[in-house]
Amino acid sequence: MERLQPGGVLLGLDRDASALERFAREPVPPDVTLMLEHTNFAQLASAAERIGRPVNGVIFDLGLSSLQLDDPERGFSFQAAGPLDMRMDRSEPWTAADLLNRESETELRRILREYGQERWGARIAQRIVERRRRTPFDTTKDLVDVVAGAIPRGAWPRDIHVATRTFMAFRIAVNRELDAIEKGLKAAIAVVASGGRVGVVSFHSLEDKIAKNLFNVEATDCICPPQAPVCLCGHRRSVRVLTRKPIIASETEVRENPRSRSAKLRVAEKL
Repeated sequence: MERLQPGGVLLGLDRDASALERFAREPVPPDVTLMLEHTNFAQLASAAERIGRPVNGVIFDLGLSSLQLDDPERGFSFQAAGPLDMRMDRSEPWTAADLLNRESETELRRILREYGQERWGARIAQRIVERRRRTPFDTTKDLVDVVAGAIPRGAWPRDIHVATRTFMAFRIAVNRELDAIEKGLKAAIAVVASGGRVGVVSFHSLEDKIAKNLFNVEATDCICPPQAPVCLCGHRRSVRVLTRKPIIASETEVRENPRSRSAKLRVAEKL
C-alpha cells in the first residue's frame, strides 16, 4: 500500500475468509483504495474487472500462511492434534478426512505420488484403506500414526517430519491448488498492462515448476514441436522473464524467518 500512494488501488484476493477479516483491520492510507474479495485467485480475471483501470502488478503468495499452519483447528499441521480439515476455504464441503475416507486406494496412491512425491505412497495408501475399514479418519493424529507405521523407521527422512510429504499431498488435493495456480497466472498475464509485472512466491518444487514453465512458454514466440517444418501454433510471446533463476531468501532472512528457506520468487514483465 505504501508503494501505491498516491491514489492507487489494492485488490486483495484470498480463499480464506479469516485472512480477509484480519487484513481489513490493518490501517489503510487515506489516498489508497482497498478492495478485498473472498475468492480463489483462479478467478482473478473477473475480480480484476472491479478495479476499472489497468492492472500494473500482480503478486501471488502461494500455499499456506503461518497463521493457518499454526492453528490446530485448521488441520494443516502434523505437529498438533486437530480435526483433519485442510481446507483453505472453509465454506467448501470436502475436508481431508472426507478425501481419506472416500477415495480409492489407486487415487490415494496417485495423490501421494504426484503431489507429495512420496516414495512410500503405495504403502501409505494401502494402510489408509486398511485403517478406515476399522475406524474412519477424523484427526491429524490419525493420519500421522498411519504414515509413521507405514514407513520403516530406518527410512524416515532426517531433515523433515515423516508425515510432511503426505500432509502436503492431501492439502494440495483438497484445495486443488495446482490447477488454480496455472489458471491464476494465465489470468494475471492477461489483465496486467504493458510494462506491468507478475510475481510468484512459491514454497515447493511443484508450485515453482508451474510458474517457471508457464513464464517460459509465454516468453516464447513459437511453441510448436521441434520437428515442425514451419510454425503452426501462431503463438506470440507476451512477457519477458526477469528472473532466469528464482530469487531466494538471504541467510539473514532465513535466520530471522526459518520458513522463508523454501521460498522462491519468479517475476515476468508484460510486453
